Amino acid sequence: MSIELEPSWLEVLEDEFSKPYMVSLKKFLKDEKDAGYKIYPKGSDIFNAFNKTPFNKVKVVILGQDPYHGPNQAHGLSFSVQKGIPTPPSLQNIYKELATDISDFKIPKSGDLSEWAEQGVLLLNATLTVRASMAGSHQKKGWEQFTDTVIQKISELKSGVVFILWGSYAQSKSVLIDEKKHLIIKSIHPSPLSVNRGGFYGSKPFSKANTYLEKEGKTPINWQIH
Repeated sequence: MSIELEPSWLEVLEDEFSKPYMVSLKKFLKDEKDAGYKIYPKGSDIFNAFNKTPFNKVKVVILGQDPYHGPNQAHGLSFSVQKGIPTPPSLQNIYKELATDISDFKIPKSGDLSEWAEQGVLLLNATLTVRASMAGSHQKKGWEQFTDTVIQKISELKSGVVFILWGSYAQSKSVLIDEKKHLIIKSIHPSPLSVNRGGFYGSKPFSKANTYLEKEGKTPINWQIH
């Protein structure tokens, strides 16, 4: 795993890459590859969230858990899929909420959320890789320690960031965030398995995020995907 990280992130995270857990994680990923397993996303996309959203530009963090494990889906941004790939169910539900939350939002055909990332929305999965067709296969191998550090560094070194935490797993990360300096928005996960339990639809996370960003003197996010 070669590390090609956007410079402002490298400055913040450089020390992590030589720590024992990361050395062990690199070995695990090499062993997976050597054993012939297909890993998603491809190597050059593993740190896509960081490379598309520099540290100094982060305004919103949307936390996911695991990359998609189907072919041509994952490209390093949580909830996002590559252009031309059908929109997954969780993202369809996110779009439905957006259509009621943001008055002029039109549900897009594309599930590629790069436009959000380029405006300062860090689309961070807790685990950055997965074995093809095996959901959760790279959990508890070290990625969570790395991404917990990412969340802590944003909390510590920045102010006025919106953290959108959907579902109990993402919400467990709220202990890493200083609520006096940042806004935390919590609700049920948009997955089809949980969304109908109530609490996701009507939660208005996108307009709440923009209201807060404007109050902090920051440009709001244009949530429309083109």
